[in-house]
Amino acid sequence: MGTGTVRSRLGEFWADAWRWCLFALGVVFAVYLLLDRGIPNGAVAASVVAALTVGVVLTASEPLAIALMATPALLVTERLGLGGADLTVSDAALAAALGAAVLLGKHTYSPPMRVMLWANLGYQFASLLTVIVNPYVQNTVEWVHAWLLISGALIVGWVIGRAGRARLAFILILGATGVIAAGTFGTAIGHALHGEFSAVYPTWPWPMHKNFAGGMLGFAAFIAYVNPDWARIDRRWARAAFVVFLLALLLTQSRQAGIGLALALLVHTLRRGAAKHIVLIIVLAIPGIYLVMQSVFDQIDSQNRFNSFYQRVDWLREVYAFWKHSPVFGHGLRYWYVQPGANFQPPQAEVEVLASTGIVGLIGFIAMWAVMLIALWRMAPRFGMLAFGLVFARIAQAQFDLFWVAAQVSVPFFVAGICLGAQALAHEHDPTQPFWAIREKKSRRDRDLDLPERVLVRSGVRRAQHI
Repeated sequence: MGTGTVRSRLGEFWADAWRWCLFALGVVFAVYLLLDRGIPNGAVAASVVAALTVGVVLTASEPLAIALMATPALLVTERLGLGGADLTVSDAALAAALGAAVLLGKHTYSPPMRVMLWANLGYQFASLLTVIVNPYVQNTVEWVHAWLLISGALIVGWVIGRAGRARLAFILILGATGVIAAGTFGTAIGHALHGEFSAVYPTWPWPMHKNFAGGMLGFAAFIAYVNPDWARIDRRWARAAFVVFLLALLLTQSRQAGIGLALALLVHTLRRGAAKHIVLIIVLAIPGIYLVMQSVFDQIDSQNRFNSFYQRVDWLREVYAFWKHSPVFGHGLRYWYVQPGANFQPPQAEVEVLASTGIVGLIGFIAMWAVMLIALWRMAPRFGMLAFGLVFARIAQAQFDLFWVAAQVSVPFFVAGICLGAQALAHEHDPTQPFWAIREKKSRRDRDLDLPERVLVRSGVRRAQHI
């Protein structure tokens, strides 16, 4: 190495030294202020502040540094404990990423992206009425939070995909889910050593509910399985990741996550042209369907009034009785935190929306989902299939639990935004690529040529014999 090269590298290092000094000071400040002051979950809060500092430092060279560094944090549901606010790391990371995306990203949205944002805005307007009728703080905060989880996640994902950073974002998501899978395996091994083989609630790197861990594993498994070509992820690594995530999902025994993943895989397989093998697909799906149904039947036969089945039945009855007191506009978002006689969470998405926002909000919710799913289905499959599968999996999961749950909503819409942004980037490079799936229209003669001979004979149509 020549003297000139050494001097050049030393000069580059010295030019960037102030950034790393700022980063070091930020980390020291975070550790001192948060850990030494006895703040709840101080280690988590310190890590978030340190990561944000790194993102700010790197923004000069990489405008989307904050958004990219926030990507793995979207899968973290630990509470920050700052200023008494009940804020998760996922929500804080999404808010920080949205700020960076709005300031530094490109916002000339494609037609599918505009449809998604307008659909969510329609629901936000419908649910705004319950905010006006039920004026309390949690209601207003949750209304903004709901917009952040869908439109905010879409915008952040769009900016990342539009900037050509889809591959890095997917790698970060798969890597963060790999940590969750490792925690699931570790917890399962610990339970097995003590002779326990029940559902796994991972305890590392932070305590997680089985449905959250299962949901994240299901989303990541679908990403690894579809592995679109524009993501440029090695197929061998993607297949290995799919197997690992699937095994970890089975250990959690999360029925809602398993059903969501199974339906997404089924729709993806059928759209790829496997309709000819529908019998084979059904046969392969039977074991999973049998296990879920058997689990439910066992809970019913046990007559245990405190298991998940009977608990959900009781909650549905109570929520219905409570909803009748305000059927049009509902009782407000997160009403179970403020209503003394209703301190239980609705066990199903539409029931949650109905009790919270009334009939008006439920109509807006159903319309939003119908428009979004139709728009994603009509997208060019190369980009739209991954987005459709994840969003569809989320609504399927929510048929068995709350819908508005931090990361479980933001992650699928974040990935959908990446797909939409990547499609817009591809369209910029090649304007001939359509945003929507092209339906080939065949003439009557072409359709006749595609029919079997026996059908044509019965209908009196004869094929021309070409020599």
